Amino acid sequence: MFKKLFGLDKKEEQDKPTEEIIVAVSNGTWVSIEDVPDPTFSQKMIGEGAAIEPTDGHVVSPVAGEILQVFPTKHAIGIRTVGGAEILIHIGLETVGMDGEGFTAHVKAGDTVGVGDALVDYDLELVKEKAASTLIPIVVTNHEELDSVTSEPAGALQAGITPHLTVKFKR
Repeated sequence: MFKKLFGLDKKEEQDKPTEEIIVAVSNGTWVSIEDVPDPTFSQKMIGEGAAIEPTDGHVVSPVAGEILQVFPTKHAIGIRTVGGAEILIHIGLETVGMDGEGFTAHVKAGDTVGVGDALVDYDLELVKEKAASTLIPIVVTNHEELDSVTSEPAGALQAGITPHLTVKFKR
């Protein structure tokens, strides 16, 4: 109430970005979210996004923000960006059944991360052997609160560098 009464909440809104670029979480190639062989992702049941076919087992933060959750199996991480977009990074498909085998998390819930900070290292060959797919879907789970989430086909992606998604905020 105090902030609203004195107009301080408007300053906070002005400080927030109107757009954020979400860079690639892994080295690899761009894949349309519609081409992910799992209806939860391809039918956008949990959010808008895109995926990566990784070339190595290193996953980095695609944004500056706060770690919301690291799944106990270390195969998925939730991050909230500075602007408020909530991102889910899901390493592989059906990797929950691996129960963390081959995954090493470098962050925990509550940690603050910057673009390119290490999140998870994992054994890509083990995921190829034990999971349904090595694809890494990256989705914005609170997309309905945003103006838009877009992705442009980029071909080769470089972890922590190549733009992967663009989020525009309602203001």
